[in-house]
Amino acid sequence: MPTPYPKCSPSEMVGLLVLLNDHKGAEDVARLAGDLDLEIDEILPALEFAELLGLVGVKDGRATLTEQGKKLLAATIRDRKAMLREHLKHTTLFKALVRALESSPERMLTEEEMVRLIDFTTAPADEFVQNIVNWGRFTELFRYDSDRRVLLPARPRPASRTAGMGRPPNSGGTMGAQSSATTSRASKSSSDSERFSSLSVAFA
Repeated sequence: MPTPYPKCSPSEMVGLLVLLNDHKGAEDVARLAGDLDLEIDEILPALEFAELLGLVGVKDGRATLTEQGKKLLAATIRDRKAMLREHLKHTTLFKALVRALESSPERMLTEEEMVRLIDFTTAPADEFVQNIVNWGRFTELFRYDSDRRVLLPARPRPASRTAGMGRPPNSGGTMGAQSSATTSRASKSSSDSERFSSLSVAFA
């Protein structure tokens, strides 16, 4: 079944996992949002994508880190990327993008080709296309040339020292319709909020 596309950035998702870990691995979603000085629907995109990847479990309004989520947080930056890459490779969206890129005679996909493929796979709103590119670039599934606006194959990389975290659970559910909070608003909240919105904190 088609996998929902990410409506959050890698930094927002991992930042939320870090915050949840600070709460000893389990906390009410409303409390997490309150700690960030955000509305619940503003953290749902990151929470739901983490749940989709099997990093968090949510039941009765309470979020809990899974063993895979704990393993991700304990890993190095390089191994975090490798773990997330293995997850994304098994989703409909990113699998389709990588296959199309590898089968292209020019070994590239233009932005127009990418958008058409994304529309066919998941029918996302235009503002989330950049999130998809960001996830692919961060996990090194592919590269993006911003000058030519094309996707390029990932550079060869050494074998990962990490076995990965297995396949994510199949899901046909949809993610929250609200967009994630802006950096400017997050910066006004506590240090937990900064952790949620800052790539340098989440992955440094």
